[in-house]
Amino acid sequence: MRVSVVIPTLNAAAGLEATLAAAAGADEIIVADGGSSDETVAIAERAGARLVAAPRGRGPQLAAGAKIASGDWLVFLHADTLLPPGWRAAAEAFAAGRSDAAAYFRFRLDDPSPAARRIERLAEWRARRLGLPYGDQALLIPARLYAEVGGYRALPLMEDVDLARRLGRRRLAALPLAATTSASRYRRDGWLLRPLRNLLCLALWFAGVPPSLIVRLYA
Repeated sequence: MRVSVVIPTLNAAAGLEATLAAAAGADEIIVADGGSSDETVAIAERAGARLVAAPRGRGPQLAAGAKIASGDWLVFLHADTLLPPGWRAAAEAFAAGRSDAAAYFRFRLDDPSPAARRIERLAEWRARRLGLPYGDQALLIPARLYAEVGGYRALPLMEDVDLARRLGRRRLAALPLAATTSASRYRRDGWLLRPLRNLLCLALWFAGVPPSLIVRLYA
């Protein structure tokens, strides 16, 4: 089993070093950069990651990273998300039993507040009941299945929901470990306002509003 980790970046220098270190154990790490003006590219180079330049937007960047990946399994990982210790063993255990499906990690925020725990429970409900894990839960998927469903589309936002819907709930499973994501957006925007904004973005996407318009609300 050869695993490629794909990370889309845009001015992600603040947390990228930790993200790359937590992804150790991958056979290759690919950083798909959307035109960073900070130290993102230099950090990726020092860590020995493969670099690919891509049009700005998570969808195009993830697709560009997947295109050059050599692994037969892919892990798509946000730049502010840390894979947990033991992630590789969990990935291999899943792959041994479900080569026809994708998996995601449980959602955890790097904040001790009760509000963070409530958001984590909401994310777990959404992923399990609706079959809609977000990209900050990291997606583990066979390269063959990724290609079969058409991969990531060139969307600036909602690329994770779009792919999850094409996979379908029956081909998505939860891994027993949690990936930890920065809570900076929640601390900045508010523990109530940020989830409501995310929910509004999701509702607008299902209503058919173009992602190019929704992304203005998300930022």
